[in-house]
Amino acid sequence: MTHHDRVRQRLHAIEAQLREHQHWQVNAPDASVFESTQPFCMDTLEPLEWLQWVLIPRLHQLIDSQQPLPQSFAVAPYYDVALEASHPLRTLILPELEQLDALFAGEDD
Repeated sequence: MTHHDRVRQRLHAIEAQLREHQHWQVNAPDASVFESTQPFCMDTLEPLEWLQWVLIPRLHQLIDSQQPLPQSFAVAPYYDVALEASHPLRTLILPELEQLDALFAGEDD
């Protein structure tokens, strides 16, 4: 299995968690929310929305076009802070994001 395949597998697992726990949205937000200059669009999107509408599609796009993937990339630390301890999906999504981050910890294609 290639590095791209492993990343895609993790993206599918993250999406499955979001869908299973009713955090996957059917309708895209207004285009203006993507004009944010803040990391993770934190001023316009909720953390789990950013996964669905920014991270997952962008990484799929890179994989589909056989482009290099980011290196030294990590999102789990943000979610460790952004998702409150009481968030119902926190204990499920953080391990998925940590596994995704591990794939970017200096691994080449």
